[in-house]
Amino acid sequence: MTTTARPPQPVHFHKMNGLGNEILVVDARGPQTPPPSDDVKAMAIDPRTRFDQMMLLTRPRRPGTEAFVVIFNADGSESSACGNGTRCIGWLESRNTGRSTFQFETKAGLLDVHVENIDRVTVDMGEPRFAWNEIPLAEPFHDTRAIELQIGPIDAPVLHSPSVVNVGNPHAIFWVTDVDSYDLAKFGPMLENHPIFPERANISLAEVRSGTDIKLRVWERGTGLTQACGTAACAAAVAAMRKKLVERSVTVHLPGGKLQITWTPGNRILMTGPVVYEYAGDWTRPAVAAGI
Repeated sequence: MTTTARPPQPVHFHKMNGLGNEILVVDARGPQTPPPSDDVKAMAIDPRTRFDQMMLLTRPRRPGTEAFVVIFNADGSESSACGNGTRCIGWLESRNTGRSTFQFETKAGLLDVHVENIDRVTVDMGEPRFAWNEIPLAEPFHDTRAIELQIGPIDAPVLHSPSVVNVGNPHAIFWVTDVDSYDLAKFGPMLENHPIFPERANISLAEVRSGTDIKLRVWERGTGLTQACGTAACAAAVAAMRKKLVERSVTVHLPGGKLQITWTPGNRILMTGPVVYEYAGDWTRPAVAAGI
């Protein structure tokens, strides 16, 4: 007796981006089931569905929220927060419902979104965490505005003394005079996987250009060099504010565009920026790869 393998189920998706940070939105709140991990990895490298982060919307766990959002990086690992992706799902929900305010739940907690238009979507990214065990680090540091970590010769390090902060996920920010003078593609993987970061880390090079402007390049955990990273922009901004290098509201310039970051007196980080809607479609794993 022979059995016929069930054909792979198509995955309906929305392709978007936030400042060039490629976002794939998959809504599994209805009849569609979440794609298995092998499909997530395959979609990450398929030219039509390639993403830096996938925002998988699942049924709400808390009353009053729109969805519980599971966030995948391009390597299949999970992330607790994604600012650019949250702006994207907020705008998409606004388009579908006609409303302007939403609350989503992630592993990092509750995120409030306010949509003015496609060019101005604001996310309350929550409170930054600065304690060494909240970031987390592998060993105690009393002052996380600058920790002992360097790349290069001990007497002439190439990069050193980063600020560290958790904004939904771990971030290390190295302060430099010119972000374009460093080979971040070379140093990024080493620093992301440094033993001081037990959960790995997002690595940023930050150039403070004025009291209201920061230029940033980011090596994103689980993704690599990216055009933009919303949580990294938030992390760099609050770290610079904590060091009294900038004011409490700044523009962060990334290769893909700019974000406005405000650290409120109530200890909340507000991130405002645009989104781009590209297209929608259905993805099916190729028959050969699916083993049918």
